[in-house]
Amino acid sequence: MEPTTLKSLHDDTICAIATPHGIGGLATVRVSGPDAEPIVQRLWHGKPIAAMTSHSAHLGSITDDDGATLDEVVLTIFRAPRSFTGQTVIELSCHGSLFVQQRLLQRLIAAGARMAEPGEFTRRAFANGRLDLAQAEAVADVIASRTRAAHRLAISQMKGGISRRIEQLREQMLELAALLELELDFSEEDVSFADRSRLLALADEIHFIVTGLCNSFATGDALRNGLPVAIIGATNVGKSTLLNALLGDDRALVSDVHGTTRDVIEDTITIDGTLFRFIDTAGLRHTTDTVESMGIDRTIAKIEQARIVLLITDSPQSTATEVEQAVNAHLAPDAVVIRVINKIDLLPAAAQLQPDVVAISARQGTGLDTLRRRLVAVACDQLVATDDTVVTNLRHYNALRGTDTALMRAADALRSGISSEFVAQDLREAIHHLGTITGAITSPDILATIFARFCIGK
Repeated sequence: MEPTTLKSLHDDTICAIATPHGIGGLATVRVSGPDAEPIVQRLWHGKPIAAMTSHSAHLGSITDDDGATLDEVVLTIFRAPRSFTGQTVIELSCHGSLFVQQRLLQRLIAAGARMAEPGEFTRRAFANGRLDLAQAEAVADVIASRTRAAHRLAISQMKGGISRRIEQLREQMLELAALLELELDFSEEDVSFADRSRLLALADEIHFIVTGLCNSFATGDALRNGLPVAIIGATNVGKSTLLNALLGDDRALVSDVHGTTRDVIEDTITIDGTLFRFIDTAGLRHTTDTVESMGIDRTIAKIEQARIVLLITDSPQSTATEVEQAVNAHLAPDAVVIRVINKIDLLPAAAQLQPDVVAISARQGTGLDTLRRRLVAVACDQLVATDDTVVTNLRHYNALRGTDTALMRAADALRSGISSEFVAQDLREAIHHLGTITGAITSPDILATIFARFCIGK
C-alpha cells in the first residue's frame, strides 16, 4: 500500500481491529472518517445511527451480505470533533471469533472503508490537532509500558508534560529570534532591538534547562527499556548461571569450559515493579582467541553503558584485580557496583566474607532474594525524581542535543561580538530542532518513521 497522503488523511474512512490478534471473549473494530456513519449503517441492524447521540453505546447486530446475522455487537459512536482522531469514530465490539473479526472487516471494506495503515488513527489525531507529535509517540509508550513507573511517565507525556516544557523554550527563543531578524531588516540604520546581555543570559538559561533534559534521558531510557545491569567477572565464575537464575530460564549457555560466553546476551525482567535489563558478558581475561577478544571488547562497551554492575567472583580470596581495574576504568560516573560472591555452596563453613558482598549460589538459588532486594534498592536511588520532564525518546534526545549545540554557537557568537546575522542563524537552527519534537516542524519521512511502529488498530 502506498503511504497515506495528507488528502487521504481527511477524505478516506478507515477501519481496523483495535484489539490484539487472536481468539478472545471480545474484539473491537474501529472505524474513523467522514463517511463512518453511512458505511457502518449499511451493515448495522438496530437503532438508526443518525438518531444516536455522541458518546453513547447501543446493542444491535451486523448483517452479512446475504442478510443473515453475522454477530450481535455493541456500537459506540464518537462524533467529530469530540473523538480521538478528531473525526467521527465508531467502535464495534463483537465476539472474539477470528472469522467474525475478519468478516466484519470485509463487510466494512465492501461498504466503502479501507484498511488503516499502522498508526493511522493516531496520525489522524496529530493531523487534526488532537495531539502533538510528542504526545502521539507517548501513546505508543503507554501501550508498550511494562511497569508502573514507565506507564506513569508515558501517561504524563501523553497529556502534554514534555510538550509544554518544549513549547515554553521554543516561544522564548522565537521572541528573541524575531528581535534579531527585525534588527537585520534595519541594519543600514544601525538600530539595535535585541539586548545582547539579555540574549546571552537567556541562551545560558535555556542551555541549562536543555542540558538537564538531555541528562534525564539515561533515567527515561532505563524506565522505558529497563535499567541496564551488566554481569561482569572473570571466566567461569557463574555469570551465565546467575543470568539464567534471575530470569528463571536457560537463556545463556552454561559450561565448565572457560570462555564459553563469546557474545553479549540480554534479557529483561521486572522485580518489585522495576524493569531491569540484565546483560551477560564475556569473561574478562587475557586471550589470543579472536572471537573471544571481540566478546571482551563488547563487555567493555556494556560496562560503559551500565547503570549497575554486578561484579562476580567465586572465592573470598579472589581479588579479581584485572577485572576490577577494567570496571573502574570504564564505569559510568553515576553507575553503582554491587559485589557478588558466587558458589558459596562450595566454600568452607569458616570462610570469611566482606560485609558489603552479596553471597549467593546461582546454581542452588541461595541468596538470590537478597541480591534482588539490593538491586531494587539501588534502582530506587537511581530512578528517583522522575517527573513529566524526563526524556524517554531517543529522537527527542537527539533533537535536544542539536538544540544545545546550536545554542552554544549562538552564545559564543554573542560573546565574540559576531554579527547578528550569524546569531540569528544559530537561533533558527535551535528553534528548528525543538520544533521537530512536538511536530511544529516536521516532514513526511519523520511522520512515516514514527507511525510505522504503531499497531494497525492504533
